[in-house]
Amino acid sequence: MADIATIARPYAEALFASAKPADLTPWANQLDELARYLENEELLTLANNPKLGSDDLAKLVEGLLKSKPDESVRGFIKLLANNHRLAVLPEIAKQFTAMKNKSEGAAEAIITSAFPVEGAALNDLLAALKKRFGGKELRPTVVINPDLIGGIRVQVGDEVLDGSVKAQLGQMHDRLIA
Repeated sequence: MADIATIARPYAEALFASAKPADLTPWANQLDELARYLENEELLTLANNPKLGSDDLAKLVEGLLKSKPDESVRGFIKLLANNHRLAVLPEIAKQFTAMKNKSEGAAEAIITSAFPVEGAALNDLLAALKKRFGGKELRPTVVINPDLIGGIRVQVGDEVLDGSVKAQLGQMHDRLIA
C-alpha cells in the first residue's frame, strides 16, 4: 500500500491551492477537528465498512463537526468518502497546516516537557526558540511526558532540540560504555 503521506499530499495541496488566504485558518481548524475524530479506531472501522455507503459515511462525518460545515467542507468530505480516503484525513490536516504555516512564515513547535510549561515560562521559551529558528513565528503545542524526568524536548519541523534529563542520561550512558 502507498505511504499515507503520499496519498494525502495531493488532497492537501489541492485544498490549499483552492482556499482563499482568509479561509486558511477556518479550514485548518475544521480539518484538525475532523482529524481528531478520524484517529478513533471505531470510527475508522466504520469508515472501512463496505456495507456503509459513501453518502451515509460523509453525512456521519459532517455531523461530527461542532459547527455546521459550509458547502466546500461538505464537498471535500464527500470526495474523501467516495474515494475511500477518510482514514487519510489526519495526514491531510497535518500537511495542510504545514503549508498554511509556511505561507505565513510560521512553524509548529512541539514542546515536550516533564512538567507543565505555561505563562511567562512559555513566552520566554518561545522568544528564545524564535531567535534559534530565524525569527519564525512558532505555534506551540505543549505535551507532558513525565518520562523525560526534567528539561524539555522541542521539535520544529525536522529539527529536534533535546535538553531533557532522559537524553542527557542516555548520552552519559553511551559515553560510559564506549
